[in-house]
Order: sequence, then structure tokens, then C-alpha cells
Amino acid sequence: MSWVLIALLVLPLVGALVVSLPFLRRDDAKAKLVALAFSVAELLLAVVLWITYEPGGPRLQLTSSVDWIAGFGVHLSFGVDGIALVMIAVIAVLIPLVIGAGWAEKLPSGRSAGGYLGLILLQEAITVAVFAATDVFLFYVLFEVMLIPMYFLIGGYGGARRQYAAVKFFLYSFLGGLIMLASAIGCYVLAQDKIGKGTFDWATLVTVVREADTSTQIWLFLGFFLAFAIKAPLVPFHTWLPDAAAEAPIGVTVIVVGILDKVGTFGMLRYNLPMFPEASKALAPVVLVLAVAGVLYGSLLATGQRDMKRFLAYVSIAHFGFIALGIFSFTSQAGVGSVSYMLNHSISTGMLILVIGMVIARGGSTSIADYGGMSKVAPLLAGMLLLSGLTTLSLPGTNSFVSEFLVLIGSYPTQPVYTILATLGMVLAALYVLWLYQRVMTGPLRGTALLSTGGPGATVDPEKAPITDLNKREIAVLAPLVALVLLLGFYPQPVLDVVTPSVGATLSEVGVTDPVQEGK
Repeated sequence: MSWVLIALLVLPLVGALVVSLPFLRRDDAKAKLVALAFSVAELLLAVVLWITYEPGGPRLQLTSSVDWIAGFGVHLSFGVDGIALVMIAVIAVLIPLVIGAGWAEKLPSGRSAGGYLGLILLQEAITVAVFAATDVFLFYVLFEVMLIPMYFLIGGYGGARRQYAAVKFFLYSFLGGLIMLASAIGCYVLAQDKIGKGTFDWATLVTVVREADTSTQIWLFLGFFLAFAIKAPLVPFHTWLPDAAAEAPIGVTVIVVGILDKVGTFGMLRYNLPMFPEASKALAPVVLVLAVAGVLYGSLLATGQRDMKRFLAYVSIAHFGFIALGIFSFTSQAGVGSVSYMLNHSISTGMLILVIGMVIARGGSTSIADYGGMSKVAPLLAGMLLLSGLTTLSLPGTNSFVSEFLVLIGSYPTQPVYTILATLGMVLAALYVLWLYQRVMTGPLRGTALLSTGGPGATVDPEKAPITDLNKREIAVLAPLVALVLLLGFYPQPVLDVVTPSVGATLSEVGVTDPVQEGK
């Protein structure tokens, strides 16, 4: 059934080519329908992939490989484990919702929906390939290539400072990728010395590079880790994200925060830990400091933000700190929590971004101060903002709670100090989420974004306010996310069953003793 994975890689590419055809670039309505059809077909294929995957089976499943650059041992090799599977699944869920949410979005003058949606489908195809790649050189190439459509999505369709944000995003990630390439070449040379031939095959490099001395592992680890820390993003490598989130269209922000950023934490699990186990253990204290710093720093800055889109960026920085904490605590509970956090963050933050995008579409401003009392004229929208905020702060009964609970309970036995410090982020999360909701939705109707006349603090009869509640299309976009928030909040077992064996295999490759196993 490896054809399912190949089809998942090819279908969005075909869709990108089709919607970019001249006759569709001249007809925005048809281009949207075609793009939506391809994205829904991709979602159905992802469902087949999930059903086909065997939890507890071989580490990599649905594998395929053909020679690419045979002289250097480079292959077009693909396969999935449980970690890659959940990320591919969430990509397939989010892309049709992004297309649906932006159905009525006004693009910059001279830009067509066909070009915009073609780039989104191209981004989907490359990102799925990144998670499925099992050749290290192929992974590097895709890691860099996925920057190209995102550069044009931000730079061509974003806000007033879109070119600055796009260039900053590209340069940060491209530089990180080049450093990773140097480490990948180092791994190739190491394999050549150890087994007599160079290779970029991931499974082979895991067995070869892990035998290197600790100092060599540390240097090679740092090359990969820097690229992933930039992508994740961990503090202090995060500064590209607030600008990208602030200037990108809302749908593109969902892709950046909900999908692309996960490549960083996925890379730590797939490459850093199993390939460089001794370096991972030696440098774990440094990574944990960065992780906790990210939790506290992101939470504090989110609390003080005045711009809603920058608020989203700092919320995500805080959440990625929790994910890194779980990864480098080296316990099965924390590791499973981190991977499920990657999935649930995409769902929860994706929903929050889309709801805030619906708020901005009505008010035309990203400034929090320009809103107030919106619940009086849009109660359903207010309810969706509250729900998405509550799952972002990991309220029990929502999907994110399970992930955050597993990270904290799993990290405490090995890293009690860092875990206690990270829990302060939970308190701050309640503060920044409720503060945003209070400012935007409660009190009298006010704010220049909501009132046709009058300045800040002015009031008006709600029946005369030019603001409407959610329409049928917006409800249809948010309904699947609401269902996932509640379903995974009360019944996360399907995800945990898929993720747990892959996390266990990764910990086994690192060679750490899991306190959970010790207690049995």
C-alpha cells in the first residue's frame, strides 16, 4: 500500500499545476472550487493512510525508494512512522479549512486566486514530503525547497511589510538549512569511514553515527539542531516568526504556525535524538533552558501584545517550549505528550488563528484596542474565540490538555526544576487568553474597527453596528476543528496508540532509562 503515500505526495502537486493554468487564473471562483476539491481528495487519502498504518508494526511503513544520485548514495526514499503520520494527517485536515476560510478574502491587486491557491497546494505537497522523507539529503533538499512557496505566499500576498517579513523568514531558515547540510555531509563522511561507502540513508546513519565519539556527535548534532531550533522556533532563534505571522495572510499564518514550525520539533525527534544519542544527553540541559525560556518569554510577550497576529506568534513560541521540554526530558510519557502536542497545537492554534482572522475580516484592523463588546453583535463568533482560547490554554476536556498533562507529568521525574518553571506558563496562558477575550468581546460595543462613526470608547445601538455573526461557510470551516478539539480531549487513544511505539523506538535508540519502565 505504499501507493497511498506516493499519491499523497503527488496529488497536491497536480492540484497546484491545475489551478495555476491560465484559464483558471482568470476565473477565481473555479480556481477555488478546483483547489478545494484537490485538498479534500488529499484528506481522504490521509484517512486511507491512517487506516493502512499498523501501530506497533515496523518502525517505518509504506516505504518506497528509487535511486536519485547513485554515485553519492542519494535516494528518493519515503516512509512514515507514527510521528510523521500524525503530522501528515493534520496537514491534510488544515489545508481544505484554510482554503474554505479564505473563500471571500480579497487578494492584493493584480493577484489571482489560482496563483495563491496553487502556492498553497505546492506548499502542502512539499511539507508532506518533508515529513515522509527517509533519506537525509532528500530531507535537506525538501527542507530548503519548502521555503520557496512560503516566501512568495508571504511576500506576494501579505501586509504592508510583507517583503521584509518574507526575506527575513527565508534567510533565517535558509541559513539554518545550510548549517544542517554541513552536518549531513559530516555524517556521510563518517559512514564512508565506518562501512566503506558513503550514504544518506537515515536508518543506516542511525546505526553508524551513534557509534562516533561524543565530541564528534556534538558538532554534528549542533548543525541539525540549529536548523530545527530556527524552524521550531526556540528562543533566541524565534525573531522571524512575529514578523511573518503579522504580515502573512491569515490562511498562510495557519500554515506557518500549524504546519511548517512542526518540521523543527519533528527533526529533533527523527534526526537529533536517534543519530546523536550521546550529544543529545550531553546538550539536553542547554536545550531545556531554551525550552523553559521560550515558555516564559513567549507567555509574557503574548500577555503584553497589542496586535492580534503578533499575539498568535508569541503564543506559539510558548507552546513550542513545552514540546521541546518533553522531547529532551527523555521519558516515554513526555515524548508521547510532545508529539501529541505537535498535533493538538496545530488544531487548537489553527482554530484560534482562523477565528481571529474572522474577527479581523469584520473589523479591518489587527489592533486589539480597536475592538470591544463584539459578543453583543456576534455571539457565535465570541463563543468560537472563547473555545479556541480555552483549548489553547489547555482547559481539561479539550485536546491540548492531554498533551500538556503528559509533557508535565512525564518531564517531572527527570527534570523537576524545569517542569515547575514551565508550569508558570500555564498560569500566564490563562492570563493572556482571557485578557484577549475580555478586550475584544466583552463590555459595551466600542472601538474604531467596529463602529462606523465615533472614536475609541464610543457606543452605538448594536442593531446599527455593521458587524455580522458567523455565516454558514465560516461555521462549516470551524465545525471540524471544534469536533477534533472535543473528541481528542475526551478520547485521545487513537493518536496515542499510533504515536507511542515510535516514541518508544526513539528512546530506545537514545539509550536512556525510562522512569515509567523502571516503575513497572
